[in-house]
Amino acid sequence: MDLSALIQPSLLHSTVILTILLAFAGYLVTFLSARMLAQRRDKLRLVNKRLNEFYGPLYVASEAGDIAYRSLLKRQGKAKSEPIRDEDLKEWMLWMTTIFMPLNDIRERIIIERAYLIIEEKMPQCLLDFVTHVVGYKAVMAKWAEGDYTERRSTIGWPPEFDLYVKQSYAALKAEQTRLLHSTTSRVFHSLFHRRRT
Repeated sequence: MDLSALIQPSLLHSTVILTILLAFAGYLVTFLSARMLAQRRDKLRLVNKRLNEFYGPLYVASEAGDIAYRSLLKRQGKAKSEPIRDEDLKEWMLWMTTIFMPLNDIRERIIIERAYLIIEEKMPQCLLDFVTHVVGYKAVMAKWAEGDYTERRSTIGWPPEFDLYVKQSYAALKAEQTRLLHSTTSRVFHSLFHRRRT
């Protein structure tokens, strides 16, 4: 018996091995692509949730509050609200009760109820400072309701880094969302997904 014929692969044997290797490589590429697309989809879902439920509403409420605050200062011909003069008190109270505190309440509720959506591992200090600032105003407004106008502002000041944090976080998440939506892999996934559905 000639053992060399058994050792040397035949053309059919080589073709079978090549077919198996190509099938395995195709499966591996498909598996890795699907896994990568699933990870990208999960990242996009989290970014969208953070934008829709936390940073987006926080950003809009903060921008609205900032615009309203600057509008009040312009109306009063002042560069800053402090000190609140006696002649400005009535208007300050009106703006606090109808504009600023409702916006503060929205932001406070977002921070407290959806803190699990923050980007950082640890709660940013400016968010805690903001909630403390709002709580201070609630005490001031309770005194106003009783006719005591000796305090005109929260004893806990506005955290200056709050607005910057909200703007930067919102912008970073929007950039991440755009990157995830417009990546080549994502476009391929969407074209395949939509083709299957139609």
